[in-house]
Amino acid sequence: MPGTCVIGLQWGDEAKGKLVDILTEDHDIVVRYAGGANAGHTVVSGDQTWKLSIIPSGILRDNVACVITGGVVLDPAKVIDEMDGLESRGRRMVGRLQISDRAHIVFPWHVVEDRLLDGSLSGGGAIGTTGRGIGPCYRDKVGRSLAIRLGDLYRPDFRDRVEHVVAFKNRLFTAWPSGQAEPLDAASIHAAYAAYAERLRPHVTDTTAFLLDAVEDGKRVLFEGAQGALLDIDHGTFPYVTSSNSSGVGVASGSGVPSRWVNRIIGVLKAYSTRVGGGPMPTEQDNATGVHIRERGREYGTVTKRPRRCGWFDAVAARYSARLSGVDELAVMLLDVLGGLDELKICSAYEIDGRRTTQFPSQLADLERAVPIYETLPGWREELDAVRSEHDLPAHARRYVDRIAELVGRPVSIVSVGPDRAQTIIRDPEATRRPWHPHQPANA
Repeated sequence: MPGTCVIGLQWGDEAKGKLVDILTEDHDIVVRYAGGANAGHTVVSGDQTWKLSIIPSGILRDNVACVITGGVVLDPAKVIDEMDGLESRGRRMVGRLQISDRAHIVFPWHVVEDRLLDGSLSGGGAIGTTGRGIGPCYRDKVGRSLAIRLGDLYRPDFRDRVEHVVAFKNRLFTAWPSGQAEPLDAASIHAAYAAYAERLRPHVTDTTAFLLDAVEDGKRVLFEGAQGALLDIDHGTFPYVTSSNSSGVGVASGSGVPSRWVNRIIGVLKAYSTRVGGGPMPTEQDNATGVHIRERGREYGTVTKRPRRCGWFDAVAARYSARLSGVDELAVMLLDVLGGLDELKICSAYEIDGRRTTQFPSQLADLERAVPIYETLPGWREELDAVRSEHDLPAHARRYVDRIAELVGRPVSIVSVGPDRAQTIIRDPEATRRPWHPHQPANA
């Protein structure tokens, strides 16, 4: 049974949604297993543009089941808004979308906490969250006593649970200066969330049992990663990370499906680097080059609309996240954005305190001191949006992609040259079906 996982290998926003949409036609089920409404996926097909946040990108294909697992923290209002928007454009939800009764629920108190707590790091540096309550919801999940899961919304003691939590949170918010947090009203929150629960009732189920049955029955399952591996709570650039395991190590824990059922992992990379929010980014270009990339790539957040920080491709970071996520092959996205530049740079190593290294630092302070060591490659002037074959790519563009493969240590099997489904090059169709082996050359 071919189980496939798509993982972003940078700081998110790698155009995973487009790739998932393309791969969906070869799968029976698409699974979202981590994160929350802080993720954003954009899919373009012809004159249609779809912006998704929580619902898997597979919903855009007919006859494909979509699953939101217990590893996701769910904002019911957001998912209902997304469902309504999709249904208004002809996408059927009932019978296709399943949501785990184990998913933890984002409540208004989580959003308030997000606003109050961001910026509380020593030194006052804000993490730069999306402000949607994701981190505080995960915090309550781990703390357990204040956590409420989707299945709890249907229990007779749900009102009592809300009143208990609201009383505690209101006491907590009094610690902030007057006026920063208005008291929460338990009755209105309960009424709103009871209504959400009824709307979602047809979709709520035990998704863990469903997926375990599916893989044992030979169903083809596609796991859709959210954010990027460098934002992983345990293995990313902590504390400037998300609140879940967004690298490949989180697939099994988030979905409930053991990793033995996943035999193809595709790492998704932009042809350059971007980041939203705080945290070190060694190859950032806060100059005309960065502006050129941002404007050509329309690098503004799908969810937040915030401008993304832009810079050259960081092969040190990408190699680390590819190894961490057990990647078999690479998909290089947005290659067309680099057109028009006379020369391109790739960071192939760091210099930290006078020492050269190709290892990605585990400590934030070391990454903050990292000076990128660049290789310079010639650019190209040709536009790539009409290219459909690797052989039609400019020679310098092919060399750039090959160099990424060499430095990251994985073959590049997919190249994207535009937002539309059709603007995708499969470099070697057979390579997309051959699992990578640690001793296989990167350009095999």
